Amino acid sequence: MMLLRARTLAMGCSGARPLVAEAIAGLLNHGLTPVVPEHGSLGASGDLAPLAHCALALLGEGEVELPDGTRTDAGAALAACGLERLTLIAKEGLALINGTDGMLGMLVLAAHDLARLLRIADVTAAMSVEALLGTDRVFDAELVALRPQPGQQLSARNLRALLAGSQIVASHRHGDDRVQDAYSLRCAPQVAGAARDVLVHADTVAAAELASAIDNPMVLPDGRIESCGNFHGAPLAFACDALAIAFAEVGAIAERRTDRLLDASRSAGLPPFLAPDAGVNSGLMIAQYTQAAMVAENRRLAAPASVGSLPTSAMQEDHVSIGWAAARKLRAVVANLARILAVELVCAARAIELRAPLAPAAGTSAALAALRDAGVPGAGADRRLSPELALAEQLVLGDALLDAVIAAIGELA
Repeated sequence: MMLLRARTLAMGCSGARPLVAEAIAGLLNHGLTPVVPEHGSLGASGDLAPLAHCALALLGEGEVELPDGTRTDAGAALAACGLERLTLIAKEGLALINGTDGMLGMLVLAAHDLARLLRIADVTAAMSVEALLGTDRVFDAELVALRPQPGQQLSARNLRALLAGSQIVASHRHGDDRVQDAYSLRCAPQVAGAARDVLVHADTVAAAELASAIDNPMVLPDGRIESCGNFHGAPLAFACDALAIAFAEVGAIAERRTDRLLDASRSAGLPPFLAPDAGVNSGLMIAQYTQAAMVAENRRLAAPASVGSLPTSAMQEDHVSIGWAAARKLRAVVANLARILAVELVCAARAIELRAPLAPAAGTSAALAALRDAGVPGAGADRRLSPELALAEQLVLGDALLDAVIAAIGELA
């Protein structure tokens, strides 16, 4: 939020002195983070309350977090760092609070994380296809090109690369009496690809906002001072809501694949819940419960916030974007999606190992090895799953999994 507000002020359209942007940079350079309450913005007259808490710190009021995470009085922190308290003049108070910087910051962070999770979703989907004795023929480039949705092409390309050379897939390429795979396998690139396309739109919205001077009123080059409505967060709110809907479904289809892996009646010969001595052991059953709970939560979070305008300011601000809430719930969707994919990763990896001596593809094999290297063990008697799922989540959130896959088969789209 502070970086984005300094960026707007530096564009010279807010009627604020350069030292105001420099004061924000001073906080950033010294690692002083204003304490900002979670609630307070309606996403219309900018993120007023959150940005006001950032501005308080510049005045030596309120609280800040130090680099080590401890909280202290802002005035004392400024003094300790040799920073002067800011004394505002006309227009500068408005200039510090009239922006979409909170919404935009959360959107940019979510978009960054989702770009990574999209590739992870293709990895876990490929592992499930392989483990369930699915076919890779449905991902054929010529077939997929019949429907030229851009994201679908990229996701299908990833799946082809991830499954190339799989002994498991080759083992049933001919003579299989099953006609078609379930939708959660066959339509994986269609769903993940549609989410990719939504992310492209959100990136476009964010890029435009990053190039924008957001304030009110604005100072134009000829000296005119004009009121405007550029602070309204509708573009960001709509983008956040669309992403929440799309990526809730990326998680939902992953959960359906996981459920199929654990169901002996639909898993093409795998043991119930991937458990040794099923009935005595429950295997990965509760992992899918956890995954299903997060899918259910993401469905609730996918309900759009941007349709929930409430009038404020004695009806002067009679339509607001609720973009701050849309961005907050999007961040929760992202966190849940990482955990949902981690569960699919754990289950699909165990299922692939049960297909031995048939070897998986180079790409899926690299993902499986990365999981084991991260400390998540394979099949065995029942034990606490929570620590293993936490390790898998950290693997999904970090670099090691994708790095291992890319090292094995090349870059993913």
